[in-house]
Amino acid sequence: MIGHRIKVARAAAGLSLRGLAEVMGGVVSAQAIGKYERDEDMPGSRALIALADALSVTEDYLLSEDEIALEGVDFRKKAGSSAREEATLEARTIHMLERYLAVEDLLQLRSVDWEQPRSAPYPVADLRDAEDAARSVRDDWGLGNDPIPQLAELLEERGVKVMSLDLDDIDGLAAKVRRRGRDAARVIVIKRSTWSERKRFNLAHEFGHMVLKVAPGLNAEKAAHRFAGAFLVPADVLRAEVGASRSSLSLGELVALKERFGVSLQALTYRCKDLGIISQAAFAKLFDVFEERGWRAYPYEEPARMEPEVEEPKRFQRLCYRALAEGVIGEARAAELLSISARELDARLDQVAA
Repeated sequence: MIGHRIKVARAAAGLSLRGLAEVMGGVVSAQAIGKYERDEDMPGSRALIALADALSVTEDYLLSEDEIALEGVDFRKKAGSSAREEATLEARTIHMLERYLAVEDLLQLRSVDWEQPRSAPYPVADLRDAEDAARSVRDDWGLGNDPIPQLAELLEERGVKVMSLDLDDIDGLAAKVRRRGRDAARVIVIKRSTWSERKRFNLAHEFGHMVLKVAPGLNAEKAAHRFAGAFLVPADVLRAEVGASRSSLSLGELVALKERFGVSLQALTYRCKDLGIISQAAFAKLFDVFEERGWRAYPYEEPARMEPEVEEPKRFQRLCYRALAEGVIGEARAAELLSISARELDARLDQVAA
């Protein structure tokens, strides 16, 4: 068991066996760490302390018998992402999930169960079925047709663990979480630095992967895209706003729609094309404008940008502050759970108190 935890924490830290041995100051060799990870040997007290310090975890964490694993992992990534990046992100996700579940246990909270929509998984044999699935989820969850102000909060309320991490070529992932002695949970990871309009679409896209059952031969990514657009921008509301058929759309109109629904100009333009509101030619003309103005390339600086912190998941952070306030944990443990320094924790607490 300790082998699995050392391996996950090392991968989450982005360290090789040799790199970890160096960070530990040569207390043990890379070969010895490899034996620990394969459960062929057990670290002594000195090595255990050095491992915990080097990996920024507690000794209790390394010795814990709890174990979680990710299943059915779906990455939202660029073409250039590597298998190593994917494995590192999986490890970081597990590492943070363990902290999330630990603080729930410390507060003696029952982990919020995944509230799967009644009719899920929705069979999708045609992209229009993804549209119907989004409408069904809204009905099952009683959302009506109103814009969703905080999507991360909504998903967390329904039992999806939403986490934000610093990422490069991967924009996020969705997975099922297998936990010993507990029901499976769901997790979505998003890229922390992304504009919030893109975060919202990524969240809805990954959520689509959780609730859709896409037929073989149909592009699952396109189905999740269609679901995300329909979930964030219901067809009836959009048609009521812009009409059922238009020869063109102005940028000013798209910006106003973006401010209402919290999705990018590009996502709104796709949505209008998918619903037949604009033609392929009108769609292409708008995308030529987006290209000319640099909005299709990183850092995707469209008008009316929503700052990254607007759509940040906050539940885990709130639970850590609560555990600290109730005296369940001390400041050192809170800082460790939040992966920040004690000084940064003090600064955050001063800000909250103010």
